[in-house]
Amino acid sequence: MQATLNQIARFRGVGLHSGASARLAINPAPENHGIVFRRTDLPGRPTIPALWDRVVPTPLCTRLQGEDGVTISTIEHVMAALAGTGVHNALIDLDGPEVPILDGSAQPFVEGILDAGIRRQSAPLRVIRVLRPVTVSEGGATETLEPADQLEIDFSIDFTEPAIGRQHKRLDMVNGRFVSELMDSRTFCRQADVAAMQSRGQALGGTYFNAVVVDGARVLTPGGLRHADEPVRHKMLDAMGDLALAGAPLLGRLTANRGGHALTNRLLRALFADPEAYAWEVCAPALTSRLPGAGLDLHPVPSASQGLRALATA
Repeated sequence: MQATLNQIARFRGVGLHSGASARLAINPAPENHGIVFRRTDLPGRPTIPALWDRVVPTPLCTRLQGEDGVTISTIEHVMAALAGTGVHNALIDLDGPEVPILDGSAQPFVEGILDAGIRRQSAPLRVIRVLRPVTVSEGGATETLEPADQLEIDFSIDFTEPAIGRQHKRLDMVNGRFVSELMDSRTFCRQADVAAMQSRGQALGGTYFNAVVVDGARVLTPGGLRHADEPVRHKMLDAMGDLALAGAPLLGRLTANRGGHALTNRLLRALFADPEAYAWEVCAPALTSRLPGAGLDLHPVPSASQGLRALATA
């Protein structure tokens, strides 16, 4: 069955790239509503559905654009949190152009969602089953979707910085594994790139407390890494959020080598451009147990650091 929140989950912070303050509220929504963003700061409060065909090219994040040209940026972490907790219907109010970055991971969003509670609805859930492999490549990066009985993510990265280097991880996204394995992994960058990004109007809200910053073999962020392979885990987190833009849970295996936001969106476009590569189906009870939100422990989630909930709502 479909699911939404019991009550509103509220968050406040700054945009990673804009540096602008932002307030975000995830509201319960009716059956068959899907995930929809609403800009409350603009006349008429325009809405944008969180779908793959609303994504516009943007470096370093995922951006949606409505028919009226209104945009909402850096949606990937909150989308990953919703997908990872099995929330299918929500109206997300945002009072600016960019989702707050909070601590750079999806954990504050997950904690807020679980605090608000998840409510099962009466309408059946439909899922998208990948029927045959689809591959996209660009500049040495490759991503493939192929058939599988649940969502699986297999991700590899390769950076020259010894603090990151080559990393690989594969996970079946079942039994609450997004929450236990990926949600607390933060966005990352190289210290050498910070000045260049800021000169282009990016990373204006970035700090050592909402991103992992590396310089050669050193991790400059206080406290170091939350996981030895935190960078590849974060890339998987991003992929989870970007795949959620399919509009329903995906049954398929993502294999990515040096992938990222733009390539994942190209992969979804390639999938939906081929009617023989996918099929919609009603989620049977046996299949429900293999979806990302199934088996999730709804007890309080241990924070990666003290005061994480306060960060999300202060």
